[in-house]
Amino acid sequence: MEKKVKIVDTTLRDGEQTAGVVFAKEEKIYIAKLLDEIGVEQIEAGVPVMGGDEKDVIKKIVDSNLNSSIMGWNRAVIKDVKASLDFGVDAVTISISTSDIHIKHKLKTNREKVLIEMTKAVEFAKKNNLYVSVNAEDSSRTERPFLVRFAKEAKNAGADRLRFCDTVGIMNPIETYKAIKYINNKVDIDFEMHTHNDLGMGTANAISGVMAGAEYVGVTVNGLGERAGNAALEEVMMSLKSSLNIDNNYDFSKLKALCEYVSIASGRELSPWKTIVGKNIFSHESGIHADGAIKNPLTYEIFSPEELGLERKIIIGKHSGTAAIKNKLKKYGINIDKFTASKLLEKVRHTSVSLKRALTEKELIDIYEKYLEENSLDMKKA
Repeated sequence: MEKKVKIVDTTLRDGEQTAGVVFAKEEKIYIAKLLDEIGVEQIEAGVPVMGGDEKDVIKKIVDSNLNSSIMGWNRAVIKDVKASLDFGVDAVTISISTSDIHIKHKLKTNREKVLIEMTKAVEFAKKNNLYVSVNAEDSSRTERPFLVRFAKEAKNAGADRLRFCDTVGIMNPIETYKAIKYINNKVDIDFEMHTHNDLGMGTANAISGVMAGAEYVGVTVNGLGERAGNAALEEVMMSLKSSLNIDNNYDFSKLKALCEYVSIASGRELSPWKTIVGKNIFSHESGIHADGAIKNPLTYEIFSPEELGLERKIIIGKHSGTAAIKNKLKKYGINIDKFTASKLLEKVRHTSVSLKRALTEKELIDIYEKYLEENSLDMKKA
């Protein structure tokens, strides 16, 4: 796909809305700097109208002179936009619900008033030279004709893009593609995907939206966010490159450090099997897989561990094959033939089952040395 897709990271806003997560001021500033170093195009830094610590952090991020655009999140209320202006952000999100269930039960208003409030806020922001993203909250449960009308009125008011929000994570990739295509064909405005992961399809829906024409993708580091979280920055970045061939020249070598830092700051441990940055995602144990990875990593790896600051691991355990045994011992200057490898493999599998885990390299060496001793004794007896 020959198109430019920009990342909008909302770790500092939506990510911090994860139940129980609070970032310290210094952590927020450092996270913003790491996002900027990787090449994230826009950072949603927080909610300026909250004031207090939020005010201080957003101002310091703005004053850090990052390359990233710095965005403030606002309700469709002029006083919110004024707060964003006070802190010097160059972009704002103006958010209001568009689904009938939200309009009736949350806002306790009607569609016409939603359109009026959104329009007033957008026009005020544009008069003050801000980049404006209009956030249609609960887009996925909004009747399509009304969403089209909302998008058209946002554009007429001066909005630069529409944020399509799958607020409750109810979409699937096919329906997401259809929805974005439908609206995109009727309204000439840039689209941003903002997808949640309630059904485990946050990243898939975000990428589906890009395939349908969206130019922006909202993400959070490690997929932090309300309930089951948002589309994960690391997943979306690598999917754009590896699945859609969209190369934005992001610095992937710093991605692991960012994810680990956010994990510590949020108190949410990274699983060893976490997509893209988990420490075990380049681990191979199965005999066929390990053999293929040893011969040519591309047989089972779609991108290199070195690109992400990770390393490939050949695991010795119940499912290993002789190629892995030979490869691992070769690291210690031990070259064995196929017959010896097959004998060692029997002992490796038996030991792994008895211990209920993979073996350490030292344990493999011990098995090899014991095999030599036993073989030597048998030869003497003969």
